[in-house]
Amino acid sequence: MQIHIEASALPGRACGPDSDFPGFENIHVGVQRKDRPGELLGLHPGDAPSASWTLECAARATEDGVVVSGPYIQNRLGGRFVYLSWGTVDGSGLFSMFRRAKLMFSDIDPEVLEASARSGHLTGRLELTDAKGQPLCGRVRPPLISWSATGGE
Repeated sequence: MQIHIEASALPGRACGPDSDFPGFENIHVGVQRKDRPGELLGLHPGDAPSASWTLECAARATEDGVVVSGPYIQNRLGGRFVYLSWGTVDGSGLFSMFRRAKLMFSDIDPEVLEASARSGHLTGRLELTDAKGQPLCGRVRPPLISWSATGGE
């Protein structure tokens, strides 16, 4: 199965400080590899008009529903998910993470996940700027993300 993450409304390459945010320059976002916070797929600058990622994974039906696994699928207590990692990139290209957004599979309607396993394609669409104008972080649930079974767009 392929998971397509389509993001829009990125917060910008620089975000100033706020009460719970120190502010950062040269902001980028990418998908974190399982158990490897420094290994990212598809690093996009924070001022890009959009960002997208395609994750190759396996989906198998169980008595408890569809279980998704793969190199970019995290598996911790509380379930399986994808991390979108936010960080800065220095002059040498080193990425330093400062926050993450968590896309939980348990937040996907079970019927959508089952249909995605059959079609081979699951698409998640979201905006990456939070209400304060900063990089979106924390657990991202519908309606902030829209999940659908797709035919491979």
